[in-house]
Amino acid sequence: MCMVSLHCYAQLTPFAEGVKKITLPIVYLPENVSVQFISPEPIQYVDISAKTIAGDLPLKNVLRIRLKDSVVSADVIVTIAGEKFIAQYHVIRADSVTARDARTQISIDPSDTKPLDVSGITFSQNQLKQIALSLFCKPPGKPLEKAKAFDITAGLFHIYSAGDYIFIDLGYRNKTNLAYNIEDFRFHVDDRKITKATNVQSVELHPEFTLFNNPMFQKTYRNIFVLKKLTFPGNKILHIELSEKQFSGRVITLNISYQDVLSADTIPL
Repeated sequence: MCMVSLHCYAQLTPFAEGVKKITLPIVYLPENVSVQFISPEPIQYVDISAKTIAGDLPLKNVLRIRLKDSVVSADVIVTIAGEKFIAQYHVIRADSVTARDARTQISIDPSDTKPLDVSGITFSQNQLKQIALSLFCKPPGKPLEKAKAFDITAGLFHIYSAGDYIFIDLGYRNKTNLAYNIEDFRFHVDDRKITKATNVQSVELHPEFTLFNNPMFQKTYRNIFVLKKLTFPGNKILHIELSEKQFSGRVITLNISYQDVLSADTIPL
């Protein structure tokens, strides 16, 4: 039986038209040896076409396979799907000759993959990181929006748009001598004007990607947050709330209008 979120079938995996078993890269699997497949992005799905091989995911981008005990032969197709690709390998039990040169670590090469047909323009986690890092390297410039509380200033430097995502460039400056221990960032869309608490409609958003995970800052802080592209009416506003650990009560809320989102700079793809 396969381990940890892997789907195993006794029959060989069906291939898309034009893809044949004979064309797949061959991987030799020796007895009592594990082979590691290293993916350039988090693995979303694995299929092992026969029960002679066991597999698991020790890390989000690593697939480990191994011959089961007492298996004398194995001829298996292993399918690995990431966020944006699918790859297949022909795995064969190594004999005494092929075992000597068998690879125990295999990096999934782009030439061995095919892109997945995903609707819309989406990015893998690696692609989001690359884009966010390139934006972080740009000078922040003058803030589009500002907020201040407890001698801490929050600033919205930029909003960018790419594909199905918006990239929010935020910064904070602490004028006190007390370091700020970050507990959480919350993103939620609320009514611009609250008249009755019972009528408040709040929608919380969760970032698809955050460039840095710094737990605290002494004087300055800057980060890039990635949200799925959103729309909201003019009577709503996007709040970004930074809260501190323990019982200090230092909470800073930055308000972003829909016009700021509409004016986002487009990142050419």
